[in-house]
Amino acid sequence: MNDKPWRDDPLDYLIGSDAAKTFFDDTYEKKALIIPRDDPERYRSLLSIARIDDMLASIDFQGDALDMARAEPPVSREQFIFPSGIADKGAVSDLYRSGATLILPQLHQMDGTLKDFTRAMEARFSCHTQTNIYLTPPNSQGFRTHYDDHDVFVIQIEGEKTWRLYNTPIETPFRGEPFQSDVHEFGEPQEEFILKAGDCAYVPRGLVHDASTSGSGDSLHITIGLIVKTWADVMLEAVSEVALRSPGFRNSLPTGYARNDFDRTSAKAHFKTLVASMAKEADFDGAFDLFVDNFIRSRLPESGGTISGRGTPEIVGQAFRLRRFVPWRFAGDGDKVVLITAGGELTFEGGAEAGLNDLLDGKTITLESFSDLSPEEAKTTLGRLFAYGVIEPAD
Repeated sequence: MNDKPWRDDPLDYLIGSDAAKTFFDDTYEKKALIIPRDDPERYRSLLSIARIDDMLASIDFQGDALDMARAEPPVSREQFIFPSGIADKGAVSDLYRSGATLILPQLHQMDGTLKDFTRAMEARFSCHTQTNIYLTPPNSQGFRTHYDDHDVFVIQIEGEKTWRLYNTPIETPFRGEPFQSDVHEFGEPQEEFILKAGDCAYVPRGLVHDASTSGSGDSLHITIGLIVKTWADVMLEAVSEVALRSPGFRNSLPTGYARNDFDRTSAKAHFKTLVASMAKEADFDGAFDLFVDNFIRSRLPESGGTISGRGTPEIVGQAFRLRRFVPWRFAGDGDKVVLITAGGELTFEGGAEAGLNDLLDGKTITLESFSDLSPEEAKTTLGRLFAYGVIEPAD
């Protein structure tokens, strides 16, 4: 039995292979998708109420690692957080008993199973992926009607929850462009459905929604948030790069431009000149490569086994393969070669290039793969690849 089924394809795992085939063309950033199933155990390997109970008993949650919410009456952090910043476990249990939702933001940073799942999602989507865990008692509602400023997948683990979808007052809002109940009109629900254990829903950012527990049991669901970069981000970076090369972008605005009698004619003409220059000089690859590199560098290395198995790279004949989901980009630097990967970049002697190319092409490598290096340099190269979680022993 595959105990990590998301490793084959996390999108297939979430919504099924049929829906995954058309997801990016028909659904992504466009509309909600509800995937009902008769498979209550489908996502149970990710999390359970029993595991959360164990975590609360064994971990002293601090700061923003634990939160609580209730639509009515609302809950304040002073009710369940000690002045020291540690969660008051008794108050958490009491508030939960009284209808408050328990929230564990970013639990993937503390739980290896969720971390493995988010790594798979990040590799699939090329974006930062976060988890928020919501445990809600029966007949309760954690949040009032709202939209999110990021796309989410909702994975129902245990229990049931009734969801209501409204309209989309702002299409694909920017990150940090929050829902405002006194500004954004959403009217009556346009769709209502119940997510049961094993079901999944995709909700694009900007789509107004709310949810409440249904049925007689507690509801546990995971919200997977996709924190994406946009074309606006790329364009702003491209403008910045052009401005570094072109003094005209760096000239000050005309003196007196804020006066009521300022004539904008020449300023408008200069603006159009800059726009034309931007279209001509903008370097797509330069701006795009920056986002690729920043994304790769911002991932955290997978270090499982690198301490207990520290001597593995020195075993004669031991073969290694590229770890699953390791992000990378390969670049030359004169007599050196650079592997940009999770956590930053690794620089090697030029003689390591052939072995690194074999690794990145999907082949297994050994010490002998670095025959163009001295024996000591080969050991150092293989050892660093292992220590930084780039490679793992091949089966």
